[in-house]
Amino acid sequence: MLSCRICSTGLPADVIFEVGEKTFHLHKFPLLSRSGVLENVIGELSGEDEKCALQLHDIPGGAKTFLLVAKFCYGVKIELTALNVVNLRCAAEYLEMTEDYGEGNLIAQTESFLDEIFGYWTDSIKALETCEEVIPHAEEVHIVSRCINSLAGKACADPSLFSWPMSGRSALEGPDGSVIWNGICTKAKPHTVSEDWWYEDLSFLRLPLYKRVILAVGSRGMKPERISGSVIYYAKRHLPLLGRQSSFQTGNSVAPGSTISALSDVDQRSLLEEIVELLPNQKGVTPTNFLLRLLRTAMILHASPSCLENLEKRVGAQLDQAALEDLLIPNMGYSVETLYDIDCIQRILDHFMLVDHDSVDSTSNSIVYEGQLMGGCHSLTPMTMVANLVDGYLAEVAPDVNLKSPKFQSLAAVIPDYARPLDDGIYRAIDIFLKAHSWLTDSEREQICRLMNCQKLSLEASTHAAQNERLPLRVIVQVLFFEQLRLRTSVAGWVFVSDNLENSQNPSGNLTLARNDVSAHAGTTGNQLVAVDNMRERVSELEKECFGMKQEIEKLVKTKGGWNAILKKFSFKLKTKPYDPKTSKPGSNLKASPASIAPLVNGGEHHDNGELLD
Repeated sequence: MLSCRICSTGLPADVIFEVGEKTFHLHKFPLLSRSGVLENVIGELSGEDEKCALQLHDIPGGAKTFLLVAKFCYGVKIELTALNVVNLRCAAEYLEMTEDYGEGNLIAQTESFLDEIFGYWTDSIKALETCEEVIPHAEEVHIVSRCINSLAGKACADPSLFSWPMSGRSALEGPDGSVIWNGICTKAKPHTVSEDWWYEDLSFLRLPLYKRVILAVGSRGMKPERISGSVIYYAKRHLPLLGRQSSFQTGNSVAPGSTISALSDVDQRSLLEEIVELLPNQKGVTPTNFLLRLLRTAMILHASPSCLENLEKRVGAQLDQAALEDLLIPNMGYSVETLYDIDCIQRILDHFMLVDHDSVDSTSNSIVYEGQLMGGCHSLTPMTMVANLVDGYLAEVAPDVNLKSPKFQSLAAVIPDYARPLDDGIYRAIDIFLKAHSWLTDSEREQICRLMNCQKLSLEASTHAAQNERLPLRVIVQVLFFEQLRLRTSVAGWVFVSDNLENSQNPSGNLTLARNDVSAHAGTTGNQLVAVDNMRERVSELEKECFGMKQEIEKLVKTKGGWNAILKKFSFKLKTKPYDPKTSKPGSNLKASPASIAPLVNGGEHHDNGELLD
């Protein structure tokens, strides 16, 4: 209750105001002399009773603001601040406290003060926050739009040119002890301020006002990266479910000790859908890991299908920037079988394939020789990066016994063959899948193995595959054949170089050749010959492997129906050809299709004179 002691006359109160739960006993004259509304209301009720009783429950700012208005009417000096000026300005408008009812009335004084605080970032933020309490009245007198324009202008300006861009939550202290307060720096040399200085202050706004500020800074030409950074900061502060996901690196962190009001799932869902709409559409502006965590949170909150599709398309557009751990999205439903949401990744991958415009030479799926495998450097195009990502993802989900073969094949087959310089990754995923699904039939295993290209396995992968009992026999034979072909090509190349070097030496002993040149040529020739010998040894070892495998096949023939049944099963044609290193030419066509691997299962005798199956 407001006592009449604020009146210096000591006269008894003749009007009672009820504002909310508060009651104010005041005098008529000081009030009606400053307010057009109070003049009319008090005048109408004065004839009925000596003591008027009025209700002002809908006055902006409530009882606390009405107390300041009453003090102003009584001539008591009140202090205007960024925290009370908005409520006072709206209350003054509501009570019609214009210049018609006294010079320097409350509307004029609050307007003058607002013009001053709009020059400061800190005060503008405080004023905009208080607008949330009286938003309809603040909109009517255009305080909200003026606050937003003030903040947008300062956020978009170059922070190095002004001293006002700083956090309004606390004074900023520099390393030398200087303090920036309310736009005033206590040291002559200003501090260097980063471009994200305004993120934290805006994160305290409610979503409707925050959204309007972000749209305002966007319309003023703010960089999409900075807008995205602010939205990410806001989401981290206001979406608890997002915060409980594994932490993501955005370059910013929520201030220690900050409190986040608990939101229901419905409110979080609505907030998340609004945040997705605020994120810039440009590719690569928003980190992919943040988009994936938003997508995971949206699934938990059961966001709208349009929101989920929006996020999946955004992730698909920049899938090459994703990390494997972020793609491991658990299934959220109750009737699902697999541990991870394979269908979601399938849709994301389909979106990537639609938007990817990589100009990659599709002829690169020819035979990859050992020199290319061992020392070749493949450019990591977006398609290649996604291929590696998908291979890693398949290896992670392959141990799930509930993962069906068609779904595994469908995901792996999206990646074109040319996108994988090596097929070691897909081979590893296939091997893990076959190990976890030991009940697959031979035909199903062969169907799975068609996902990889045996010509594009590295030496280590080929060695492993040749001894892998989980692979179908046809695939093992293909691996051995292409490894033999690759080694033969390498040997032929070395022999060709060696022969040329030998023929290029001067047999007549031309003395015009300097001794050091002769020595250098001799050293080079020696190195080449040693390398050729090593390659021949490897070919010999491979021949022994092939011979051992043929012996195993012969045992199978004797016990399971004869050699013709094996040939019919693999559809092989038999032929042998002696191998002469001196007649081999590196320029010959060495491409081979899987159907040409018949020589490796030839039932003929193994020759000790160095013959190699073609």
